[in-house]
Amino acid sequence: MKKNIIFLVSLLISCLLNAHESQNTCSTDKSITPEGNHCADCAPSVKGKGEKGIFNGKDLTGWKVPKGNDQAKWYQVIDGVLQIRSGPKKKGSVLWTEKKFRDFEMEFDFRFGEGTVDSGVHLRTQDQIQIGISGSLKRDMTCSPYIPGKGYPVEAKNIAKLLKAKDWNHMKIRAIGPKYTVWLQGKEVMNYESSSAKPEGPIGIQLHGNRNMGIDYKNLVLKGL
Repeated sequence: MKKNIIFLVSLLISCLLNAHESQNTCSTDKSITPEGNHCADCAPSVKGKGEKGIFNGKDLTGWKVPKGNDQAKWYQVIDGVLQIRSGPKKKGSVLWTEKKFRDFEMEFDFRFGEGTVDSGVHLRTQDQIQIGISGSLKRDMTCSPYIPGKGYPVEAKNIAKLLKAKDWNHMKIRAIGPKYTVWLQGKEVMNYESSSAKPEGPIGIQLHGNRNMGIDYKNLVLKGL
């Protein structure tokens, strides 16, 4: 009887120790999110496969909000929509993700607002997919890549036919290493290979400075490849 009690006590202690270790050990798979019962702080970069909702439609959780946003209200979430507006000083900024990404596909909807819209999506670096009017070319370059030092090395095709000026548009961006591919309304419109591409980095949404503008984004989803 005494031996059985000792055995049961030892077994109970072993189970408690194993449970404690499992709660304090994070997975080595950095693509796992808090929904998978692993802390996001243990996964600063996303390398694995799987769809990620990078915008929760409620607030700017998961994004590095520029200082002064509370007063200027450049980036606000209203009714599930990320509204981007130039403030009274027309100061430019970029809303960056807190996490870094490698190869990925990103899909989202966007809608032009008032003014001269000049926005875009930064791909792990300063390379950018333009949305709206190019400040240098003074014409719409939506879906074309803007590469620092090179300008627009290629121009997306059939944008005038596909782009909706006063309604929601759907864009998909694929970034695999230095290769960028863009779709608008489900149609492939641009391919480019960038010599300045970075293997890993955050994603940013641009509010261009010196513009009186507004643009809306929603349904931002990213899938690691």
